[in-house]
Amino acid sequence: MKSLKITQTIILTTVGLLTLFMTNSIVFDWFGIRETQGNYVLFIVYANMLCGYLYLAAAYFNRKNIHFSAISLAIALFVLIIAYFAFTLYIKNGGLFEPRTSLALKGRMAFTFITLFISIYLIKETT
Repeated sequence: MKSLKITQTIILTTVGLLTLFMTNSIVFDWFGIRETQGNYVLFIVYANMLCGYLYLAAAYFNRKNIHFSAISLAIALFVLIIAYFAFTLYIKNGGLFEPRTSLALKGRMAFTFITLFISIYLIKETT
């Protein structure tokens, strides 16, 4: 149980920091990363940036035994679902995008759902 919590904290921290680095690199054009991303969709980048902060918050709350980790992850999942629906509308209206964006969003939603499920499990086990 303790090793699961530590592992989840490390994974959330790593994914959160990597997400923030990549999204900030696109927004602020650090290291020329923006050019490599093709037709990125800016509102998806901002949704991912928000999720990066929420992942870091969830990792902090998870480490400190505060039950807000599940709330942070639930908010992140909600943001991603809304972004996915907005992205679908964006595509239907002829917006330019990279095909890998849809797959990346689905993967991030799956990751967030799994970590949310683990957080709920950890909360139930500690109460």
